[in-house]
Amino acid sequence: MENIKILNILILSISVIITSNSLANEIRARELGIPFSGVTGKYNAITDVSGVKVGYSTIIEGDGTLEAGKGPIRTGVTAILPKGKKFSPVFSSIFSLNGNGDMTGSQWVEESGFLETPILITNTHSVGVVRDSTISWMIDNNLTSPLKDDLFWLLPVVTETWDGILNDINGMHVKKEHVYNALNSAKSGEIKEGNVGGGTGMNLFKFKGGTGTSSRILDKKDGGYTVGVLVQGNFGDRNDLIIAGIPVGKEIKDINPIYHGNKKQIKDAGSIIAVVATDAPLAPHQLNKIAKRVSLGLAKVGGVARNTSGEIFIAFSTANNDAFSREEIRTIKILPNDKLDPLYEATINATEEAIINAMIAAKKMVGRNGNTSFSLPKERVMNILKKHNILLDS
Repeated sequence: MENIKILNILILSISVIITSNSLANEIRARELGIPFSGVTGKYNAITDVSGVKVGYSTIIEGDGTLEAGKGPIRTGVTAILPKGKKFSPVFSSIFSLNGNGDMTGSQWVEESGFLETPILITNTHSVGVVRDSTISWMIDNNLTSPLKDDLFWLLPVVTETWDGILNDINGMHVKKEHVYNALNSAKSGEIKEGNVGGGTGMNLFKFKGGTGTSSRILDKKDGGYTVGVLVQGNFGDRNDLIIAGIPVGKEIKDINPIYHGNKKQIKDAGSIIAVVATDAPLAPHQLNKIAKRVSLGLAKVGGVARNTSGEIFIAFSTANNDAFSREEIRTIKILPNDKLDPLYEATINATEEAIINAMIAAKKMVGRNGNTSFSLPKERVMNILKKHNILLDS
């Protein structure tokens, strides 16, 4: 009997590994032939910026009728580590296009100009536990900078979007161990998209949404810098959706989500978090300009930033490694403002592609009370783009 139990555990473990790997290797928007401006990095991900690592905890448990505190659970945590697992503050800035959302630690980032912690993204009602657990993780890993002796403070950047359509959001299912797992599993290279991490229970344009990423490499004449964007997308009415300049959403009137609840409230709900990383030597006031350009990438896919939506963006630079000090004068390099335009374009284009990548990767999900979000119909999208001469017939 014991051997059977062990065998079942091994089979389950292998299944999880296969599922995780297949998520990372699926077709992405660009591979379908959808045209985007700009040249991507090797992984077409935020991790193309050297040193940046991303980790996830994905929690999917239970089915059927909602039992608060029991499930169904469709949520998780995403962790972005600007310099990996070490204390190395980076220049940073934040922009809120519409503030119906939360980002802890944002006041100190804006005041100091530095991001001193990882960035974590989760669901709206789990921000507190994720923040507190991040402090514990940083202390456990000695990722602090004492003011004097052992005195220090930590103000982690933790942000959110609302997954209450599919998830038992009031059940408080994100725990300390999930936060630790996301942080400890963070890696460079290829990363997952769609129904993963904090994006697990999210929706985009009344299709399944979630986590998406993209990157751009500037031309050598513009410095050859890298810009990477990661989004957690959870917004948009069907009619808003634009892909490659075509109002695709208006041409897909069916495949509507199945919601059991207050449909008026659900129609207006939505948010997007965007994290922009670059290795260009930018000061905080320049990173604020970069963060603002996410708004234009959002507009390219049909984002409106409605009243009940939260669009909050953070940008950081991994350059100027020695900029942070509590005692010494530091010398830094910064790019001239006249050289920022290619970085603006890269941010806009990577944001657009990251959002579409999230939709391409996301799979149909059934959540609380049988609420169902369907995946974007890729073949129909391609046919619509062909009809408008955006894609050529193969």
